[in-house]
Amino acid sequence: MKEVKHLKIENSMKVSDLVRGFSGVGFGAGKIAEASSIMKQMFEDGNCKIFLGIAGAMVPAGMKSVILDLLDRVDVFVTTGATLTHDLIEDLGEKHYLGSEFENDEKLNKEGIDRIYNILMKNSVYEKLEDFFSENYDILRKCDNIKDFLWKLGELSPGGGILKKCYKKKIPIFCPGIADSGLGLMMWGRIAAGRGETNIDVFGDMNEIIDFSWKSKKTGVIYVGGGLPKNFIQQSLQFSKGADFGIQITTDRPEPGGSSGAPLREGISWGKMKSQANFVDVSCDATIALPLIYSSIK
Repeated sequence: MKEVKHLKIENSMKVSDLVRGFSGVGFGAGKIAEASSIMKQMFEDGNCKIFLGIAGAMVPAGMKSVILDLLDRVDVFVTTGATLTHDLIEDLGEKHYLGSEFENDEKLNKEGIDRIYNILMKNSVYEKLEDFFSENYDILRKCDNIKDFLWKLGELSPGGGILKKCYKKKIPIFCPGIADSGLGLMMWGRIAAGRGETNIDVFGDMNEIIDFSWKSKKTGVIYVGGGLPKNFIQQSLQFSKGADFGIQITTDRPEPGGSSGAPLREGISWGKMKSQANFVDVSCDATIALPLIYSSIK
């Protein structure tokens, strides 16, 4: 047995010192320390290709810069259409605002304001999206697959966000559920208006992510929020006999059987995680856990 080492808070303590102190305690804090150690091993292993999956409203909540920093350290990025919609909204000059979970939603609706828990956004931001897609639709609709479509969005974006970074650094970016988002609605709107059909191959990205996984000597995964991004990565890992390292941050429970709450250990039965892999599940709000884990090794 390993003796508990009681956490001592110092006035000049850095985040890295705090997380290192977590390694001697139990419960959630100990899991954050373990995740920090595993992330460091992933980043330092030259043979390890890292897959990052992001779900949840991380951009509206204020985690965009953390994601941008992480993109410098990973090899493949999979996310939701909502994440990229909010990223592009900010790149077009719009903002997200702090509010309260106790706002009067009927009043907000009349004022043209949308609420994401305690984050607010003007509904008029979609007017800028409409203009952007109308201006660029003839270019976007000719893309071959979703990854190329997202890179083209990044190229055309006037800002310096997630889409732009993935385009500039040629980070493979996948969004298998893109139709279920503001970006998907924008494309549908142009098609419905008679601007021409698109032949974007929604299955083509599977070839690339599976091939990337197949050719990797080692793989590591970082899942924030689980969901569709997690599963898209997980199914590709079956072709590499599973991940060698894993970090999952989620508040979901395993009992309902959903992917977001499924512990990483469950993936061993599917061949998505190696039985001897180094992995940890962190049950915590990702806006708390992810900055602590990453900043402790940055």
